[in-house]
Amino acid sequence: MDPSVPSKVERVSTVRSRFGLQPNAPLDEEHQDLDHHELLWSRIRLAMREPFAEFFGTFIMVLFGDGSVAQVLLSAGLETAPGGNGFGEYQSISWGWGLGVMLGIYVAGDSGGFLNPAITFCFCLYRKLPWRRFPIYLIAQFLGGFCAAGVIYANYVAAINSFEGAGIRTVPPSPTATAGIFCTYPQAFLTKTNQFFSEFITATLLMFVIFALKDETNRGAMGKTGAGPFFPLALFFLIFGLGACFGYETGYAINLARDFGPRLMSYAVGYGPAVWSAGDYYFWVPIVASFLGCTFGGFLYDVFIYTGPESPINTPWLGLKRIIRPSVPSSQRIKESERSSA
Repeated sequence: MDPSVPSKVERVSTVRSRFGLQPNAPLDEEHQDLDHHELLWSRIRLAMREPFAEFFGTFIMVLFGDGSVAQVLLSAGLETAPGGNGFGEYQSISWGWGLGVMLGIYVAGDSGGFLNPAITFCFCLYRKLPWRRFPIYLIAQFLGGFCAAGVIYANYVAAINSFEGAGIRTVPPSPTATAGIFCTYPQAFLTKTNQFFSEFITATLLMFVIFALKDETNRGAMGKTGAGPFFPLALFFLIFGLGACFGYETGYAINLARDFGPRLMSYAVGYGPAVWSAGDYYFWVPIVASFLGCTFGGFLYDVFIYTGPESPINTPWLGLKRIIRPSVPSSQRIKESERSSA
């Protein structure tokens, strides 16, 4: 073999490095030298293992979350259900989303289990996750939510026809609207400021608590050094709590992949342009507020609690020096940081 021609393993490592992934895929030691890694699909899987994990983690999350909304909404008041009043109530939705997030993180463990572009962004900004990883994770998360919404629609299309009428698709505030199965819509009485603040505060809480649970020096996290293996369970309680306490006004989207992806799917399957114009063009609020809220939540945690070296907050000028002087070598920035803290 010509030594100047990259081997198959080298080509996989090159592709992974371009996306900001570690050159070697996260594999169990017993799986590293198996013959099937030479096969074409095995090489594709090795090259894209973490983005695939983010796709399916987000897919599972939205499948459970949107599925719970569909069951509660479409069966409301159904007297044939156990209890004679439908198959679920509002807290069933909090359970569905909490379980979806927990199981999605288990699925996407090797990639970090971010499942949310705003959370991925904050780990790039505050925890040195490579920025080159952000675009491929965002695409994977968006597609996961988009595809999961399509599966939910295919599963519940007969029930939607029964609820709204065959071929009729409406969005809130219509009394028979089913578009809320797929994405969030604000209460009609909210101003744009109210809408934004509701999403902003839930995103802030989300990121603040996630950083606390991920902080290995935080011994208060479920009695461990950080939440450790209990992190997915802790996220279940966090998402359940956000839904139980902040879900009324805007539906606590807090996630572009969970809201914009399914919203686009609902547009594609026939809900029409009203999915964008409803709530005085509310659709952009969960996108912008999730990024700003998560960024603010991470900022608060790092300013007041976190002491690790990864955060730009723990550098001169709260990290602004990195932006103003990006050409300064990292080794020099570390030395300057050490001198300033001495």
